[in-house]
Parts: sequence; structure tokens; C-alpha cells
Amino acid sequence: MQVDQGNRQLTFEARLSRNSETIDSVLGSSVDVQKREFMLCGKPDHKGICYFLDGMVDSQAIDGILRALVVLGNELNLDPASLRSADAIRTRLMYSASAKLCGDASDGVQGIVSGDTLVLVDGLEEGILVSTRGWKDRGIEEPSSENNVRGPRDGFTESIRSNTAHIRRRIKDPKLRFDSMIVGTRTKTDINIAYIEDLVKEGLVDEVTRRLGDIKIDAILESGYIEELIEDAPLSPFNTVQSTERPDKVAAALLEGRVAIFVDNTPVVLIVPTYFWQFIQAPDDYYDRYWVGSFFRIIRYVAFFISLLLPSVYVMLVSFHHEMIPTSLALTIASGREVVPFPVLLEALLMELAFELMREAGLRMPKPIGQAVSIVGSLIIGQAAVQAGLVSPFMVIVVAITGISSFAIPSYTSSLAIRLFRFPILIASGLFGLLGFATMFFALLLHALSIRSFGEPYLAPASPYRHSEQRDMVFRLPIWMMDKRPQFAQDTQREGDRQMPRPGKGKS
Repeated sequence: MQVDQGNRQLTFEARLSRNSETIDSVLGSSVDVQKREFMLCGKPDHKGICYFLDGMVDSQAIDGILRALVVLGNELNLDPASLRSADAIRTRLMYSASAKLCGDASDGVQGIVSGDTLVLVDGLEEGILVSTRGWKDRGIEEPSSENNVRGPRDGFTESIRSNTAHIRRRIKDPKLRFDSMIVGTRTKTDINIAYIEDLVKEGLVDEVTRRLGDIKIDAILESGYIEELIEDAPLSPFNTVQSTERPDKVAAALLEGRVAIFVDNTPVVLIVPTYFWQFIQAPDDYYDRYWVGSFFRIIRYVAFFISLLLPSVYVMLVSFHHEMIPTSLALTIASGREVVPFPVLLEALLMELAFELMREAGLRMPKPIGQAVSIVGSLIIGQAAVQAGLVSPFMVIVVAITGISSFAIPSYTSSLAIRLFRFPILIASGLFGLLGFATMFFALLLHALSIRSFGEPYLAPASPYRHSEQRDMVFRLPIWMMDKRPQFAQDTQREGDRQMPRPGKGKS
């Protein structure tokens, strides 16, 4: 950050009054800017000032700094010549390992607004920055958007350093790296790039760093800003960057050779590259027995196709292809639609929009009220619409099953994309029948085949087909069979040979 006044660069000088005016001219008269004057070692001719922001610092740390500068320095009877050296003051009076010299006013101001304390002493052309960050953080909780039955209950918070510590606790590997960046010309948001040095895909860290470095924006308020500015297909509804609030998912991704992007002030961490199939997978798949994990993963795949295609298939069959419906079922559907005044396409669109409206209302309202509105409102409105003859009972069932299936998808952001795709397929099916349905579906498939996530094909390992990665795509094979990492990792060997349990025989 460049601190200037007009065209004149502001720098520290040997006069305390001048340095104080420099800081005051930049920070202004903001009520949270605090100045504490002191006398170094209790000597009136060695005055100083501490600058910090109220609410951003630990008050006990501030008291410790002032006590060291005033009381401890007096007790040590330091040589007066040493008081003319900022480095001597830092090393002999400051017991904080984070204390560092600051020779430029821009660095000093940036430290203050980040929660550090700037110490200025009369006669010194350098300041001393001490890390005193101590704002209140939200407690660690289980992410409400990514529930699981078995597994860790902790989740990320808004503190970037607390979030990186979650990963350190899980991966005690000296090769784990966290690179730091600052993005946002006004917010100066801290960003950490996490990876395991000898596993990460070659060139991936450089590519992530380049894309983040190319961002020129005034504010980064949430990781969603970063996601939109670094993804490979910015015009596609598909998510080519995975987001999560679960530390165990991030740790698993790093161990596969991926990169995680931590953004300060948000609990959502980004993971790249990602495959489409990862949005269908859940942590429970790996914590339960592989038979159970595979079964429920298949259930989620079924839920994915139902939530995407069921309304379109129903509208297509009822509007154009009656012969594909069993006779008894066709008669039942026809009897339910006798009093409905709308075409089946318009009926489906009205019901889908009403369902989305109630779901959004339930999400935005206070939690105790929102759940009641979304559930009871759907039942009452659906029943009233059927009795009034506005919709058929079969349409209510189709829309309800579709909505329930969308809730079975673990990734909330991915389920949003599916909800969007549902409407163009539905409209094409209602207007052109099987031709419209097939055309729109294959256009969607071709689009997914064409996009990439940081150089990796989005539909890999299905396309292109990678045999070694099929063990964790549709089915989740036993842990002792998943001995390979994705092919892009530097070291693809995950575990040793012959890990299948052999009771009484050993593994050798």
C-alpha cells in the first residue's frame, strides 16, 4: 500500500511529532483509532506513541507492550545510546517474537488496520510493529450446510489462522505449505494458498498464484468473489471450483495433490482442481463401511438425475408421447387433468416456481419460522391448488419428489446449478417433446465435457477414462483397494502393497 498525501510520499522521520502527523493524516479522526503516549524507560526526553485500533487488538498485549517500554526499560538501566536504536529497543525490551522494524509509513498504517500495534519513538526514523491481533471469533461449530452422521464435528470459522490450524492438526507433514497473498485494494484481504509440496500437481501452485495476482478489485468480502475471478468457465452454471466448510474435506483434497485457498473473514475454503463427481460425494462415504458408502452414493446419483430430469420427462410424456405411458397409468393421469385449465408445461412451470419461492422464503426467514413456512406452506398450497383444479395430483407428486431429491445432493452450490438447469430442459421438453429433451440434455453434456478445472477435464475420470480412479467415482471401494491418488499428483502411490486385512496371517 502506498501512503501519500497528494503527490508527496509520506515516510518516517526522526521527529515524533512529524511521524504522528503522518499517521493521523492517513487514518483521520476515526473513533476507533487509539493513541497511547508513553515515556521510554520513564525518561521525559524519550517520548513515544503507540497506535492501534480498538476492537482489533488484545488489550492485555497492549498493556504488556507499554509495561515493557516504560517499566522494564527503567529497571534495566539501559545505556542511553541504546535508546537511539529501534533494533535495540525491539530486541532488549520487546518480548514478542512478532515484533519487527518498520521503515515505511505505508507498512505501519497497513499493520495498524490489520490489528497490529505501531510503536513510534522520538528520534527514530523507524517504527516497531508488534502483532497484537485479538478480536473476538465465532466458536467452532459443525457446518450446518454439510451435515454428516459420522465424522469430525468441527468446521471452519471466519479466522484464517484458526482455519489453517485445523489443517495442521490433521496433516502433520513438514511438506505442508501455506503461501500468503493480499488481494483487494481497499479491504487488503489475507489469502493463504495451501498445498503439500511433494504431492501437488506440477505447475498448479504457480497457476493459482498467477490467477490470484491478476485480480484487481477493491474488495474481497467472501471467498465467492475469488471463486468467480479465478474459475475456468466463468459463463457456465457448473461449479469448477469446489467450496467447503469442512476441514476433513480440505485435508483429503490436499492429500490428493490439490490446492486449497483460504480467505480471511469467511469459513468457506476453495479447492482446485475439482471433478463434477466430487459434488455428489459426501464425507460419510469414507467413514462408513464401503458397502454402505457405495449404496448411499448410488442413491445420491439417482437423486441427481431425478432432480434434473423428472419434471421434463413427465411433461414430455404427457404432452407428446402418451404411447410410452402404461394404459392404466395414462388414464389415471388424464382423469386428474380433466379440470386443469393450463397446458402441462405451464402447470409444471407454475409449480416449480411456487416450490422455489417457498424454499427461498423458508431459507431467508428466521430459522424457527422458516422451517414451518417451507413445509406447512408447501402442503397447504399444494392441496389447495389440487382442490381448486389449478394443478393435477400427479404434478404435485412429481414436483415434490424433485424437490426432495435436490436436498439429497451434498453440495449446496451444486444443487443450485441443477435447479437452474432443470428449467431449460423442462421448457425444451414441453415445446418439442423427445427431440427437445434429447437436444437440451446432450447440449448440457457436451458443455460439461468441454470445460476444465485448472487444466483438469471436468468429467474426469469418466471422460477421459482413467481406470485407476474408477475406484472412487460411482462406487466407493474399500480403503485397502484405493491405493492410488489422482494421476495429476506428483506421487500417485497412496499406500503400501497388500493392505487387505488377513487375520492371523499378517500383511507380509
